[in-house]
Amino acid sequence: MNEVFPSPAAGMFGRRLRRERGPRVPVIVITGFLGAGKTTLLKRFLGTPEGAGTAVVINEFGAAGIDDALIRASADETVLLGNGCLCCITRSDLQQTLRRMLMERDRGEIPDFRRVVIETSGLADPSPILQTFATDRALGEVFHVEVVLTLVDAENGLDTLGWSSEARKQVILADRLVVTKSDIARGAAEALTLQLRKLNAGAEILKAVNGEIDPARLTESAGDQRNTFVAEAEHSDGISSFVLNETSPMKWTVFSRAMETLLTLRGTDVLRVKGFLDVEGCKGPVLVQFVQHLSPPPVELETWPDGDRASRVVFITRHIPEKQIRDLFAAVKALA
Repeated sequence: MNEVFPSPAAGMFGRRLRRERGPRVPVIVITGFLGAGKTTLLKRFLGTPEGAGTAVVINEFGAAGIDDALIRASADETVLLGNGCLCCITRSDLQQTLRRMLMERDRGEIPDFRRVVIETSGLADPSPILQTFATDRALGEVFHVEVVLTLVDAENGLDTLGWSSEARKQVILADRLVVTKSDIARGAAEALTLQLRKLNAGAEILKAVNGEIDPARLTESAGDQRNTFVAEAEHSDGISSFVLNETSPMKWTVFSRAMETLLTLRGTDVLRVKGFLDVEGCKGPVLVQFVQHLSPPPVELETWPDGDRASRVVFITRHIPEKQIRDLFAAVKALA
């Protein structure tokens, strides 16, 4: 089957040459709740001429770096900041990462980059990132936040904004809002836009088409109108994450039947499921994704992104004990 995230042509930057440094490096912060389409939009951007020379920092909520593995082939440099959200770990992690990238660039260990994109976890409050650049004088001399881009899922976004304080914070702090998946939304786009206007009247609202927007809307400066609201950085009660691992090939019927049962019974509380499966009879990994009741078709990649053939699927759920999901998969496997 076709590769899901094809890489740009090899050698797009040629040799790793140093060049004279220009003005401060712009930083683009891409945020949005779980399943909003951040990785897809970032992948599309990296494949455009405007995306050349981009360094990427990815932060995920979960113990396995699924998005990191998918993006890595497309970006010049991808850094996964551990297991937690940026908002929940000390800001020094972000600072150390950026400083390390500068040193590696100066030593020629990574290609030169003209901008940095920070893709936050779907559960992250972006305000600590903005605080980092505002309060760290050394970083502020090298980097500046160009734009905060928040993605909102047209299918689930209105409901999510109703119960998730994290989603509301992401919208409030945005310079630009991008409504995704409007092609499959059932009449919710207009109501969603009205709610976005209530939360952030000053932000430009864009619509993504097939997971992409005009690349210029990512790179153009948002000026000095950034919202200075700083919200608390707490996760909503009941949200948890775990990784389902399997070292031997898995029968597709086991996984699909277990997921069907889980989504039928608790679909609204399955916030995000994403990962790679080593399926019997498949050469490459099978990429699976679920967002509440939505489940895009599984896709087999040509090769494993990182050489690790073990199945690993990240579950982010609300009020569903990890043990219940593991027991469900064990029961289906035993019956099969």
